[in-house]
Parts: sequence; C-alpha cells; structure tokens
Amino acid sequence: MAVNDRGNIRRLFAALLTGTAACVAAAYPLPVSAQDSPLAPAVADGAKMLLRANELTYNQDSQRVTAIGGVQIYYNRYRMVAQRVEYDQKSGRVMATGNIELIEPGGTRVYADAMDVTDNFGQGFVNSLRVETTDNTRLVAESAEQLPDDKMVLNNGVYTACLPCAQRPDKAPLWQVKAQRVIRDGKAHTIRLEHAQFELFGMPIGYVPFVTVPDETVERKSGFIFPRATVTDKLGVGLTVPYYHVFSPSMDATISPTYYTKQGLLLQGEVRNRFENGDHTFRFAYIDQKDPGAFVKGTSDERADQRAMVASKARFEINPRWAFGWNVMAQTDNNFSKTYKLTDVAGTPFTNDIYLTGVGQRNYFDLHNYYFDIQDTDARRTAEKQQAIVYPSLDYLYYAPESVAGGELKVTTNFTNLSRRLDDFYTEGTSTRFRGLEGSYSRFSSEAEWKRTFTTDEGLLLTPILAARGDVLRHTSDAAPGFNGVTYAGGFEGDSASTRYMLTAGLEARYPILIEGAGSSHIIEPMAQIFARPDEQLAGRLPNEDAQSFVFDATSLFDRDKFSGFDRIEGGTRANVGIRYNGSFDNGVGVRGIFGQSYRIAGLNSFATADLVNVGAQSGLESDVSDFVAMAAVDLPQGYSFQGQGRFEEKSFELRRADASISYSLPRVSGSLIYTNIQAQPDYGLNTDSQYLKSAANFRINENWSLGTSATWDLNNDRVIRRGIGVTYADECTIFTVGYTDKPASTDANDWTVTARLSFRTLGDINIGGDTTR
Repeated sequence: MAVNDRGNIRRLFAALLTGTAACVAAAYPLPVSAQDSPLAPAVADGAKMLLRANELTYNQDSQRVTAIGGVQIYYNRYRMVAQRVEYDQKSGRVMATGNIELIEPGGTRVYADAMDVTDNFGQGFVNSLRVETTDNTRLVAESAEQLPDDKMVLNNGVYTACLPCAQRPDKAPLWQVKAQRVIRDGKAHTIRLEHAQFELFGMPIGYVPFVTVPDETVERKSGFIFPRATVTDKLGVGLTVPYYHVFSPSMDATISPTYYTKQGLLLQGEVRNRFENGDHTFRFAYIDQKDPGAFVKGTSDERADQRAMVASKARFEINPRWAFGWNVMAQTDNNFSKTYKLTDVAGTPFTNDIYLTGVGQRNYFDLHNYYFDIQDTDARRTAEKQQAIVYPSLDYLYYAPESVAGGELKVTTNFTNLSRRLDDFYTEGTSTRFRGLEGSYSRFSSEAEWKRTFTTDEGLLLTPILAARGDVLRHTSDAAPGFNGVTYAGGFEGDSASTRYMLTAGLEARYPILIEGAGSSHIIEPMAQIFARPDEQLAGRLPNEDAQSFVFDATSLFDRDKFSGFDRIEGGTRANVGIRYNGSFDNGVGVRGIFGQSYRIAGLNSFATADLVNVGAQSGLESDVSDFVAMAAVDLPQGYSFQGQGRFEEKSFELRRADASISYSLPRVSGSLIYTNIQAQPDYGLNTDSQYLKSAANFRINENWSLGTSATWDLNNDRVIRRGIGVTYADECTIFTVGYTDKPASTDANDWTVTARLSFRTLGDINIGGDTTR
C-alpha cells in the first residue's frame, strides 16, 4: 500500500505543478525565459515520502485508500496539506479536498479547495485555484481542468504582480489582467489568453480578444512585444508595435515598425547573434518622409526624403585577457538617427569605434580607431568634417614585474595617427583658438619612469624620480594658420617631421605627522617636489590635439606633468610645495584638505608659451610663482558632505576660480547644490566671468511618491538656463514617472521636453515622450 501511495502522490504533485506552471506563464504577454526542466518534478536520488494524517484507512473491497484529517505529505522536497486525500485504485483517480496547499521547493505556493485528477494526470479538475510565487506574482482562477492531449484550461483567471492591500484585502490591486479562459497546450508549448482585459485602479483600460504566448518551458518564442507610443512636434504621434522572431538558439531579431502621423512609417530593426566567444548586433532603419517641409528649411532633416541607417556592434573575447570589437554606424544624412531617436545610435556625437584591448597583471594594451558622427541639422556636415578621424590611437602601459634598483619601473607608450578634412578654428572675445588643422598628424611617444621611496628613522619619506621620454612627429598642416584675419604667431612649422625628448630628475619629500587626541586622529603631511628638466622642445610649434583641456587646481598640484595629454610636455625646473591634511573623529566626522603653490625655478615656462589653443593662458601657472590652490572637504555622519576648492591670485589672494558643492542624503530628502565661479580667461576663449549654480533634489513624499527637481542658474546674467521637474510613483508592481524640462534662456521658444513612463512588473513598459526641439 505504501508503494502505491507513493507513486500516486507523485502523480498528484505533477498534476498540480502542471497547473501551476500554466497559470504563472499564462500571465505574461511577452516572450518569457523559464526553466528547461519538464513540468513533473524530477525525483531526487533516495527520495522518500512522509505521510501524516489523523486517520488512514484502506478499504480492500472498494480498493480505496483514504487519508483524513490534517493530511500532510512531504515528497521530493514538495509539501502538501489537505483535509482529505483519497485514491481510487479502480478508477485510477486521486481526489483531494479541503484547504489544499502545495509548496514547491522554489517557494511557490498553490492553493485550491478541491482537486480530482487521474493517476497519470492526463485528465482532471481543480476548483478555486490560487497561485503565489516567490516574486510576489499572483493568479486566481475559479477552476482549472486538465484535458486530454496535454491541455489545461483555466476559467476566469486574474493575474497581478501587486501585493494585496493590508487594510482592505478585497480591494482591487493597482493593476491586474483578467481572462475568461487561459489554455495551456503542453504539446505546442503555448499559453492562449482569451478575452483578456487589462485593469488599472479597478477600471478597464485595454482589451484583446486573444493573445498567444510561450509557456514556461520555452526560453524564447516568436511573437509581438508590448507596444510603445511617442509624441513629438515634427514627427507627430508615433505608435510602435515590435515583433520578436527566433531564428535559432543563437540568433534572433526584433522588427519595430513605427507609424508617425506626420512623417509616415519608420521601419527599424535589429538582428542579434551569439557565438561561443562573443556576440554581434546589426541594426537598420528606413523611412520615406511624408512631410519633410515640417522641419526647418535648409536643414538636413528638411532636405531628406528617403532616410536610412545601418549599424553594427560586436565584441569577442579572444581569450581571458584580450578582446576585439567594434561599434559603427552609417546613415544617409547626418541627423537621421538623432531626429528619430533610433535605438543606441541617437547620441551626438556618435563615436564609431573599432578596438582591440588587452589587460594583464602588470600591463595594459588599448588600440582604438575613431570616427565621430556629429548629428546636427547642418546639411553641409561642417562640424563633422572638422572632427579628427583617428586611425589609430594606441596606449600601452607596462610595469616591470621585478623591482629595478629597488624601485618601480613603468613604461608608457602612445601612438596617435589622425587626419581632418577641414580646419577647426573659432574666435571667442580676443582669442582665436586653432583646435584642429586640415591634413594629417602622427605622433609616437614613449616614456620610462623609475621611482623608489626611502623612509628615514625620523619618518621622512623621500622618493627620487627619474624619467626619460622621446617623441617622433609628422604633420602635413599648412604653416602659420589663420582665421578671421588672425594669424597664429607661435612659430608653427607646417608640413614637417620632428623629434623631441624630455629628461626628468625629481625628488619628492613627505613628512606625515600623526596627532591623536581624545576622540580624533589627524594626519598632517607637508609635501614638496622638485623636478629638473630641460626646456620643452618645439613648444607651440606643433599641433595640439589631446592636451587642450587644462585646469590647475589642488588635484593637479603634485602632478609631474600637468598637461592632460601627450602633445604638450611640461619642461623647465619646477617646484611644487603644499600641505595635505586628513582627520577623522569618533563621532563619524571626516575632514580633509590640500593647500599649496607651484614655482618655476629655471628654464622656459611651458604654460606661458604660445599654443594653438592657448592652453596655459590665465591658468595660474603662466607666472614664475603660481596662484595658490586649495581644497577642503567635510563629511558628516548625518548624510551631509561639503567640498570646496579654489584658485587664488598669488599676490592679492583674489579668487580666480572656485568650485563648491553640498550633497545630502537624508531619509526623505537627498540632493546636491554645486557652485562654479570662473574668472574671465580671454586668451583661453572665456571672454567674461562665469558664475553658475546648479541644484538637484529629490523629495520622498511618502512610501510611494517622490518629487524630483533640478535647475541651473546663470548668476552673472541673473537667469535660469535650464530647469526640470519630475514626479515618480513606485511600489512593488508599478513604476510611473512623468517629467518636464525646458531651457528658458534659449532663443528657441519651443525648447522643452515632456516624458512619461509607466512600467508594470513582469509585463513591460509604456513610454511617452515629447520633444519639440526637432
């Protein structure tokens, strides 16, 4: 008897699991990923059945086994309780009644009032079915019936991923899906929802007569995906109905046709392939615009009728250390992808990149080829032609695995080869900056650096530094470039090949002092550096492509070479002197700071020499004695953080540049306030003083609602240049956001954006966006 019970109880569980899987999978209107295992539970080795009941009887005449009263069954990590379980050996039926509860090994709970199935679970009936999964999804059905040919029907099913209201359990959840019938076809591995109705706040908002989706045994299956809607000024209302198609286990595609009321049908799609060592995605888009005249006259948007785009993105792991890949895009005009916000290619500039990278324990190899697509409305593509085409840029960093003379040896190498089709010049105030020159430019640079730290008995840390660098350069740009009647007077040599070198001998001294007090500890560290070098060779007489951005502040005070790239080299003898502080208190308060100054001792000041972009002009380093730089920060355990840094004129201590920020993270409020003050640098292209204040804040109104705001003020001109506000609702099953941003100071009166997103957990998203800047 025990053996027979064990086999039939196993069949009972399999039948219940079949119904559970059908119920859960039927609630998904999207292609779903699920387990590959069959519905019937695999029996673990040595699995034993435990049966407990108040009364267990066996009627030999009727061949009926009955367990009555508090029936508890444990088998193969499945647990079931019921008031009565009966097995009829003649009819081969298993019947369970009274508060049935089944708990799967994964935690899913299945409830029912009554169940009647055959012992091979080929046919059967479940009454008042309720399913609760571990991820808080729920499904209720009046009844479920197992039919021949491996089909199950759920009648009047309701699905939701929302938790019931604790105060009012009978209240309708925020959203739910109701279906008159849910049919699971075990042979076709599909779930069919008939007369499905979507409800929000208890009100119906959508209806479909039927929809068929894959069941839980299918990882991927072709079918339609949740639709999307957009609203834009020049395109009109857009409706996207994506279709997902599976070609093979390693290849699938999504076709996303979008119909715009003003411009017609946009066809967009992507094809994905996965390989053993990587993946590849191919994207495409095409439209024949109905009304190009809706765009501004003379722009690339207005001049184009038929517009197309193709893109390819791939990455392959050659081995655990080496990777190869690319991300490239081509389009018929320079603004198609941006105008229609095509997936993953709408940004400007879009960076076309082909790369090879390698990472070792003590070395790094990085090879990239770049082409920059400037997506704007200029039909002549002027800005794009001014961009550098980089083929390639190579960086290699190597650390010697063993110490050299007791110290660390590092070798840094860079090779850059690029070209431009148009000169990139502009005039701002009294400054003309030559950011790039028509023609080609190549440079190979390599530098070796050695350093070793010695500690004296008194605690003084001495670090000698030796470095040697060499460069080989070639460019075909014209001599003495000019723009708007201004000719560069820095001795630029056109169409030439050059070499240069730099030797550095330096010494760094640090003397950290630890002070411990009652409830606090402090480290005060006076620090000084001196670097002896020859003058920078060919200063200002060569193109400057990668060292154009330059800010002298406390973070760069102790850098050996303060230029941001390889095209410029800091030369001459220079000393950097300052003090660093770090303090911590037992109450959780942390304080840190830096203060110092830099001095040109001998030789040519690289920051005071002519440069195609005037990179060192009014930087604070152009004089023999630099401006003072300082940084201070305070971190409070309550969630506040204060940081400020500034550059001060070395004689009058007048403020030249300041950056200050306050950030806070409290239980209900979080945000930041950032202040920037930059004194005019006419020779660097900044003609007037600039003061900006930027704020961002998030207010948590209650458990579900929050409000976010942001704004940027131009304090010099007393105006708001950008602002935004957004409201978010979030709970365990739904996220809703709506946001508005605009630029009040813009000359375009319609420069505003409205976005909205409604996300239903396990179902999908509805996105609505409005953008009149097109």
